Amino acid sequence: MTATTLAPERTVSELIALEEQYGAHNYHPLDVVIERASGAWVFDVDGRRYLDFLAAYSAVNQGHCHPAILQALVEQAQKVTLTSRAFRNDQLPLLYRDLHELTGFEMALPMNSGAEAVETALKAARKWGETVKGIPTNQSEIIVASGNFHGRTIAIVGFSSDAQYRSGFGPFAPGFREVAFGDISALEQAITPHTTAFLVEPIQGEAGILLPPAGYLAAAADLCRKHNVLLIVDEIQSGLGRTGKLFAFEHEGIHPDVAIIGKALSGGFYPVSAVLSSREILGVFHPGDHGSTFGGNPLACAVARAALRVLVDENLVARSAQLGAYALERLQHIQSAKVKEIRGKGLWIAIELNQPARPICEALQHRGVLCKETHSTVIRIAPPLVIGREDLDWGLEQIEAVLTA
Repeated sequence: MTATTLAPERTVSELIALEEQYGAHNYHPLDVVIERASGAWVFDVDGRRYLDFLAAYSAVNQGHCHPAILQALVEQAQKVTLTSRAFRNDQLPLLYRDLHELTGFEMALPMNSGAEAVETALKAARKWGETVKGIPTNQSEIIVASGNFHGRTIAIVGFSSDAQYRSGFGPFAPGFREVAFGDISALEQAITPHTTAFLVEPIQGEAGILLPPAGYLAAAADLCRKHNVLLIVDEIQSGLGRTGKLFAFEHEGIHPDVAIIGKALSGGFYPVSAVLSSREILGVFHPGDHGSTFGGNPLACAVARAALRVLVDENLVARSAQLGAYALERLQHIQSAKVKEIRGKGLWIAIELNQPARPICEALQHRGVLCKETHSTVIRIAPPLVIGREDLDWGLEQIEAVLTA
């Protein structure tokens, strides 16, 4: 490689061409090339600014490049970044304490990506099923909901109901049973003596911000308790303030057996995830059963601790509830034949259309607002929770203008 090939390519077209030439085409991004970001705003390589209405799929609830999290990252990076779990570090026990004090869960197991945390929860559930519940070896079943999205590993896509997520990736791991999301009768009928857990998103994000019927989660918790089945909630997108509660399951006043968190756990600085549960459930793991070289590293822990402090110190959970209710009401007053339904909870809102959503997202991009479609006809609205009321109003005005044009 010569020195000339290392010269930076700065134009939008050149950068997009490089990405298309040398990168695998597993995403279909909007053609905006972001160079820097702050708070709720991002800036492209030409200096144009855009209001971020996606927040990296809720990974930057605290806003882009939050100074307090950045400071924690820099300070820790100058001391020690990685020890592996072969040794102890001074940040991991403090993160454990902070998670316990904030969430009430007895124990935590840190990982990196959300998908890793889901896999960890599945392994914990299966081992609990055999060693505690007494399910015969290799007979455990885990119930999942139709329309689910829990990640991209082979095991996870194997129990997805989306044909594209599964196509070409089989054979898949057995031991999963699918039921209709929001249907408590279907869940009850699916439970057998071999059922070890029910894995569910309290609000389905990738499916289009789908809310189950009121009382569904509470009824599911009762069913799981009755049959000695673990209730595992995936709060990777919905958790840490996105829906106007610290966790979406709190809207129904329940406390699941296992909660999976990620994304905003690091404020967008670094991949950090965790499984939260009781001593009985996470206690099934013994040295050598499960692990991760980077999981629980001191840099990740310092960043996560700062990200949690920002959520609390800046009252972002309540802010999400207030601004979310305001935004939802404003959007629901839009009169447009393009709109089929507008729904949401907190600052997590779906605009379901009667037409493809991609052109609407592209039109919003030209107006300076960035959001993204899911399942072809749904636009997700999920700005950083630090967004100001004036900025939120401006973004909603652009949406109304495009939808009513």
